[in-house]
Amino acid sequence: MYEYIDDIQKILNIVKDKDKKEIQQAVDLIEKANENKNSIYIFGASHAGILAQEMYYRAGGMITINAIFGREVMLDRQPITFTSDMERLEGYGTQLGKTISFKPNDILILHSVSGRNPVIIDLALYAKKHGVKIIGLTNLEYSKSVTSRHSSGKRLFELSDIVLDNHGTIGDADVQLKGSPQKVGPTSTVIGAAILNEIITEASQKFIDKTHKDAPVFYSANLDGGDQKNKELVSEYKNMIHYKF
Repeated sequence: MYEYIDDIQKILNIVKDKDKKEIQQAVDLIEKANENKNSIYIFGASHAGILAQEMYYRAGGMITINAIFGREVMLDRQPITFTSDMERLEGYGTQLGKTISFKPNDILILHSVSGRNPVIIDLALYAKKHGVKIIGLTNLEYSKSVTSRHSSGKRLFELSDIVLDNHGTIGDADVQLKGSPQKVGPTSTVIGAAILNEIITEASQKFIDKTHKDAPVFYSANLDGGDQKNKELVSEYKNMIHYKF
């Protein structure tokens, strides 16, 4: 009982112990982007894209994070196997990149557990050509155990300015089932969400400490006065917000 939850707690402790430097680097980069009004983007394909949704337009989330949604690699695409085909199609990530007005010193958070598929590599390469800083969230052990599917031979961690490791198992599934070779319970989503929310939390506090202004964080629309507060913050950071209200 609770084997999965126990393992999640262990992995979170590993993240705390081993990734302090990288998490602090990401905190500094995001805080500086908000202070200097550089844009912040996030992308992941298929289930990795769940973290793009986690970071995007929600109470307690950072207003200035812009999710990139590739229609062909989202989980409501049918047949679902088509998302895997598109994730592996070289050139698609470049086309996604062309829809974004990247500028030097913008930030792109890329989430891919294996870090090997062309969509994530294409987008990283395209963004880097435009002077964008890459924060890569991946599984280092897993990614180093596989080859790239991109013609460049690169994996996400090799293209990232900051590498965040989710410290999961190879293959992502965590709990070994008894009497079967199968494993169950992927950890990348919950660990990745915890890492990113920790970064956003620390970056928001650092922003307040440095600027003595409210951080660009959404109030709940269900709190009295929340809508007005959000309206004021959106107006302040409108040049960093690339989605419509």
